[in-house]
Amino acid sequence: MHTLKRNINLPMLTLYGLGTILGAGIYVLVGKVAVTAGIYAPISFLIAAALAGLSGYSYAALSACFPKSAGEAVYIEHAFSLKWLSTTVGWMVILTGVVSAATISNGFVGYLQVFVDISDFWGITLLLISMTGLAIWGVNESVAVTAITTVMGIVGLVIILAVSMPAFMTIPERLPELMPPILDGGIWYGILLGAFLAFYAFIGFEDMVNMAEEVKQPERTLPKAIIAAIVISSLFYYFIALAAILQLPMDTLTNSKAPMTDIMREHSEQGAWFVSLISLAAVVNGALVQIIMGARVLYGMGKQGMAPIWLAAIHPSRKTPYIATLILGSVVWVLATSFPLATLAKITSFIIIVVFLMVNAALIRLLRAKPVNSALKARAWVPYLGAVMCAGFLVIQGIQVFSGGQAITH
Repeated sequence: MHTLKRNINLPMLTLYGLGTILGAGIYVLVGKVAVTAGIYAPISFLIAAALAGLSGYSYAALSACFPKSAGEAVYIEHAFSLKWLSTTVGWMVILTGVVSAATISNGFVGYLQVFVDISDFWGITLLLISMTGLAIWGVNESVAVTAITTVMGIVGLVIILAVSMPAFMTIPERLPELMPPILDGGIWYGILLGAFLAFYAFIGFEDMVNMAEEVKQPERTLPKAIIAAIVISSLFYYFIALAAILQLPMDTLTNSKAPMTDIMREHSEQGAWFVSLISLAAVVNGALVQIIMGARVLYGMGKQGMAPIWLAAIHPSRKTPYIATLILGSVVWVLATSFPLATLAKITSFIIIVVFLMVNAALIRLLRAKPVNSALKARAWVPYLGAVMCAGFLVIQGIQVFSGGQAITH
């Protein structure tokens, strides 16, 4: 039986993880967070980073103990021994990847049309044919492309931070207005709503565990790469959000569809064009990563008996899960070209935190069974706090929905 090829080292996996986290979200999300959080948007990103970090710790601990594709489904199976529950979680993860890839593909067209006159249908079709073909061609090639586009995205963000240095120098004199009143419940509710939205900019680190069977020394490499990707992305998000609120008028920021481009436009029109090009690369990266992730989950579920066995088929020469990748790419294409995605995206934003809640619960359960799981090492309080924060975010979304607001989407 053919197996996946272990080619991915720590730097490659960390860049892959950064690519999943720093995808299209960083280029469009800051303004949307500012709609509810206002000038306190950077604090929203810090709160979101805390939730991502806690859940990321649980993922890191579990990935070291169970380095398998279909990571979340495997963790749930080992923790609760309920096939139906682990299978459901696996399909939930696939659903989030499919809808995210379809949403990203629609966003790709908007950026592409800045440079080329092309219809939505053909823009989406060409993107998904290219990305699905690349994902089948080889994991080395796919990860190399994500690494290149990730580096491009990081370079773009570094340039934005560099041109924002004069604005950062004004922080001492503006510090009083940047700190929210401790006892103002209305402001903190807005900050928490902003954090709920900002959290979805961190979604992606969980995709890294689904590359486990293609990673060298996964027990050591996976935890280090997950934590590194979350820490680096958190720093970028905080300072980018700070750069935005320091330089753009609030009405401009909250109405902006491309806040990074607007920041650069304050300094250079050519720089704004360059950032738009980088945004296009980041969106391509996001679509490719979601296709790779979803295919690995399908492959892993087929291998674990949670889905048809033929989904675990490996291409004899390319060593990739080609049937799972073809199916996933086709479903993404159907969704992206045929269906309105707003409702699916709202449902998906709820589902992903439910998955994180279940992963934290799985770690709690396994830690309580230490004699059986002696290989599992983690601080016991972390998953408890992660689970409480996940539950709290779900309550916030529920309050917003039932109070007449709309669910926030990634």
